[in-house]
Amino acid sequence: MHIEQNILDKVNVWLSPIFDEKTHKEITEMMTSSPKELEESFYKNLEFGTGGMRGIMGVGTNRINKYTLGKNTQGISDYMKKSFPNEQLKVAIAYDCRHNSDTLAKIVADVFSANGIKVYLFSEMRPTPELSFALKYLKCHAGIVLTASHNPPEYNGYKVYWQDGGQLVPPQDAEIIQMIEELGYDQINFKANEKLIEHIDKKIDEAFINSTIENASFNTPAQAKENLNVVYTSLHGTSIKSIPDVLSKAGYTNVNIVPEQAIPDGNFPTVKSPNPEEPEALTMALALADKLGADIVVGTDPDSDRLGVAVRDNDGKMILLNGNQTMVLMTAFLLEQWQKEGRITGNEFIGSTIVSTPMMLELGTAYNVECKVGLTGFKWIAKMIKDFPELKFIGGGEESFGFMVGDAVRDKDAVAATLLVCEIAAQAKAHGSSLYKELLNLYVDFGFYKEYLISMTKKGIEGAAEIQTMMLELRQNPLKEINGQRVLMVEDYQNSTAKNLFTGETETLKIPKSNVLIYYLEDGTKICARPSGTEPKIKFYFSVNEPLDSVEHAKEVEKNLDQKIKNIIAEMHLQ
Repeated sequence: MHIEQNILDKVNVWLSPIFDEKTHKEITEMMTSSPKELEESFYKNLEFGTGGMRGIMGVGTNRINKYTLGKNTQGISDYMKKSFPNEQLKVAIAYDCRHNSDTLAKIVADVFSANGIKVYLFSEMRPTPELSFALKYLKCHAGIVLTASHNPPEYNGYKVYWQDGGQLVPPQDAEIIQMIEELGYDQINFKANEKLIEHIDKKIDEAFINSTIENASFNTPAQAKENLNVVYTSLHGTSIKSIPDVLSKAGYTNVNIVPEQAIPDGNFPTVKSPNPEEPEALTMALALADKLGADIVVGTDPDSDRLGVAVRDNDGKMILLNGNQTMVLMTAFLLEQWQKEGRITGNEFIGSTIVSTPMMLELGTAYNVECKVGLTGFKWIAKMIKDFPELKFIGGGEESFGFMVGDAVRDKDAVAATLLVCEIAAQAKAHGSSLYKELLNLYVDFGFYKEYLISMTKKGIEGAAEIQTMMLELRQNPLKEINGQRVLMVEDYQNSTAKNLFTGETETLKIPKSNVLIYYLEDGTKICARPSGTEPKIKFYFSVNEPLDSVEHAKEVEKNLDQKIKNIIAEMHLQ
């Protein structure tokens, strides 16, 4: 197999004395036994995406390893010194259950401490939202989480948080990336100053748990909490460190943990993917729920920032809600509670993303609360909180099973969201209703919105080129009609334009540039195409809606909407 010279040049750098013998040995083995893998490991540098940096663990510039993360950390250290001169710099570091997460976290801590930066390192794995909380609680300048979220076992990752507790956003992200790229691997300082590394655990845990209960509890009677039958699974991840304690302390006594998935394990042995977005991941939890007659199932991903929720429908069957459904349920409940308490004054907002359900805008309008919409990723919702300090953030989410309650944590937070969804379910049950019935009532009030996601995996060099071609075709030859409905508007976030295809008028989009295309049809249908920022995937999001005059007609309307989505997918040749 022929390997390009630019790749061989990178390989030769990694065979220099800067790198350790173990790295040399692994590269040498790949050169003889697996040249294709060598090419994949070095053909590009691993990049920051919507959720930081994620990749397969191994040697090379396109892999997660001691040197790629060391270089990141050295660049961030240099940037912090430049940004906060004459201050005692502080960082917090957390890690999840993945293979090597603890080792990589210590390497990151070593590099920060070697640069004279005080490090608060969690003594054991902890949920990602606790890192965001700890960063603010300890008044740190930055924070790092070692996690690859819900990716397969061979992956790991590196999320960077800034002073406000949110992930990196412009301009800091580009400035930091530039400093990292300008560094040579020989400039990484790995010589730890152990005196600057302090381990943290119980004190922060207690503060985080108390804050979560304060933010996500809404006067649910004790009896209602005791009557709610909950099944919960951590899917072998970090939420086991927080969620059972939060629910117990909040008064939920009937919480049944899936025992086979309660032990943290980076192999995720009982699931194909530890992703609560995928129904298969909750198979064991659903079986336990049926055995126990549970009212609700909650499952979280490995770093506990997303949650999947299953509820009983009107026939008593357990069904998995999608991220848009859990988001509108939680947002509507928060708005109702804030209104009851007289806390809506006109200076509040909720948050969502451009690929999430338009129903969020309808909810905001109904309660006279602004719904701010940003790019995919909770860093943009966190940025809204930072950019509008005069406004109070109520809550918000995105379709990918994430939600944030208030601003104590500045990232999606499955710990607080789990408590909140239990509060809604407990209150609904106490009033003779259910989560599912509450959702149908919202559809009667605001219209039945149905969303669907297609995610296509395209790995490696060829996959990246294929994704690029698909987006290019949609841009250069935009569809004029889909499923018998004319395309009214095309928003292209890469060149910041919104073009009305009826009038030819073009407006400038104010949201930052991103490789996203959205088609709006004349019947209110919304179709979005977006390459993932953290995985080798291209995603297509569909949102359709119809009025619902009564709960009794919900099945009929849902059937119509499902058929509409199928027709659109077939016409666009996506399946």
